[in-house]
Amino acid sequence: MSSNIIMAPHISITITFFFFIIFFFSTSLSATKPKDIHDIISDYGLPKGLIPNNVISYTLSPNNSTFTIQLQSPCYVNFDRLVYYNTQITGKISYGSVTDVTGIQAKSFFVWLPVTGIKVDSDDSDMVDFFVGPLSKKLPAKQFENVPGCSRKGIEEFFGIEKFGERLWMSE
Repeated sequence: MSSNIIMAPHISITITFFFFIIFFFSTSLSATKPKDIHDIISDYGLPKGLIPNNVISYTLSPNNSTFTIQLQSPCYVNFDRLVYYNTQITGKISYGSVTDVTGIQAKSFFVWLPVTGIKVDSDDSDMVDFFVGPLSKKLPAKQFENVPGCSRKGIEEFFGIEKFGERLWMSE
């Protein structure tokens, strides 16, 4: 009987260890990494390059498809036009379109215009429509195939003003 008493704690420890391992692995497997926002955009039939690469978090409501995207910092991306992304971007996503957009602006001539919607053209999926109020501009979807890098500088890089300014400054 004394040998049973000695073995019982070992069996108890072994069983406890076994359950701990099962619990640990099941918890770590269920705590999978959230899906990347660029992949979610693609799942909705939109090009993944609509949002820059400096996303730190996002929320997507399953009830009404509203979303909020947090960027590391405000930044600029040069597509067909210079585009400004605020640190927070919001909107409502559905298959092939985003409406009620806030936090994105496009430079047209010398004016910053708020982008209010984005839609993949249903007649021609090779084109993406960008809405600025009631106006829209079609751009090739190819421009948005890759997730763009983000720059903290905007207008200076787009027009090369810094270099031009340096040359003027040096010649004086």
